Amino acid sequence: MPFDFLRRKKDQAAQPTRDGDRADVPGKLVPFDGLTEEWRLRGRMQIEGRLSDALNKREALAMSDVAWAPIDGSADFSPVPGLKSIDPYDLIVVLAGEATQPPLSEAEKAAHKVHKIAYDVALEAPPFRIIGTVFLYPGSEPDRLLDRATEMFVPVVDAIAYLGDVQVSDPEIDAILVNRFYLRGVEQVDKRTGERHQKLPGAPLGGVSWQDRSR
Repeated sequence: MPFDFLRRKKDQAAQPTRDGDRADVPGKLVPFDGLTEEWRLRGRMQIEGRLSDALNKREALAMSDVAWAPIDGSADFSPVPGLKSIDPYDLIVVLAGEATQPPLSEAEKAAHKVHKIAYDVALEAPPFRIIGTVFLYPGSEPDRLLDRATEMFVPVVDAIAYLGDVQVSDPEIDAILVNRFYLRGVEQVDKRTGERHQKLPGAPLGGVSWQDRSR
């Protein structure tokens, strides 16, 4: 089995390991669905708290029941019994479902978005294009996502991931977590079309622009 399938540079983090089962790792098992440049990985990941928090620790995460398939859909999934952990640096996109987050009340969900502004964006993380909504603090424009930051993965909600013209994300996911190290472009778009907003003729009338509308 080719454990160098991710083709990372030697100065990046360590390759996925084939260590034994991680029964000593605390936390719970949650479904995992991640995309690399060439592969789609599915299995179960052992984490504490939210999947995004676990990934942002930038440490290898224990996995089990892993299967993989070419990202272009040219072959079915096949089991990878020797793959027991994976490094977040290897992942371009992670598809996060409801099971990957601890249960939150409606008040807690609202608190996560308080004081944040919603931007509809298209993120270029080759070979993927992700279209959805990001929530940022006032004064932080979407193109700042290209900067180095503490958080390695940015959550994009109500989102769809594409490989070329082919949708590779499932409709029932809650969010798409995008690895900022792979980001090569950020553009504000009309989420319905995935295209940049067309400027209307004439001068602006003042007030709050569409970029600063909050939900």
